[in-house]
Amino acid sequence: MRGERAWLSRSVLDICLLLTSYLLPLTSYLSPLTAQAIQDNSFLIEEAYNQERGVVQHISAFERVDGDDWAYSFTQEWPLGGIRHQLSYTIPVENIEGFGTGLGDVAVNYRYQLAGNPDARAIAAPRLSVLLPTGDEEEGRGAGALGLQVNLPVTLVLSKEIVTHWNAGATLTPSARNALGERATTHSLNFGASLVWLFRPSFNVLLETILEDVRSVVADGRVVGETGWVLSPGVRWAFDLPGDLQIVPGVAYTIGLGEGPDENALFLYLSFEHPFSRQ
Repeated sequence: MRGERAWLSRSVLDICLLLTSYLLPLTSYLSPLTAQAIQDNSFLIEEAYNQERGVVQHISAFERVDGDDWAYSFTQEWPLGGIRHQLSYTIPVENIEGFGTGLGDVAVNYRYQLAGNPDARAIAAPRLSVLLPTGDEEEGRGAGALGLQVNLPVTLVLSKEIVTHWNAGATLTPSARNALGERATTHSLNFGASLVWLFRPSFNVLLETILEDVRSVVADGRVVGETGWVLSPGVRWAFDLPGDLQIVPGVAYTIGLGEGPDENALFLYLSFEHPFSRQ
């Protein structure tokens, strides 16, 4: 099993690098989106669209698994002068059966628009995040130590009706701690992809999938790996209101396909995006 997980970790990274090298040169064959189309409102997959100058986005996500467990997160994204640089943070709150409700590990994120813009056919925006140990590892809501995460989202506009998003990333947590206080260095790899059908510019159908190889501490200096895989169909729609306010609700259902516990869950999404200054 350990050899299979190591093979999976290497394979995920190799696939991500291969896809990036082959998909980005396809720019000349792709098509731009219409100006009214929803762009940066995926649920599980990260798009490569940074916030435009003077526009802020507030994102709420809620997930309810079978039983009493649920998770809520609030994300706020701010442009730093323009779309080239973006700063954001994510605050998670989780309810775990037997331990109650509490704060998870807060993420502070920086993203750089490496290629493209909202009108481009191919867009890439690598992200670097610092994961703060604000969650309680004894109650299963945190890693117990400072972590670092990198992710590479790539967006490809295949036509005016079809958009794809691709993700590849890794998380490293030196001196991660479990509920017993035992420590070890953990890492995880993730790969994700999505297909978005713009049935209407303001009504979209999504199919997202994420594959993760996650390590957790089982003893001092010892970690164990687990592979998680989910498939998530969903829909989203947009309301464009006066003052350039756009509200995007969405709903999806995630289906667990990995080797871990049942990951089937109802997923709810809500975004508010509006100007905070004159362009």
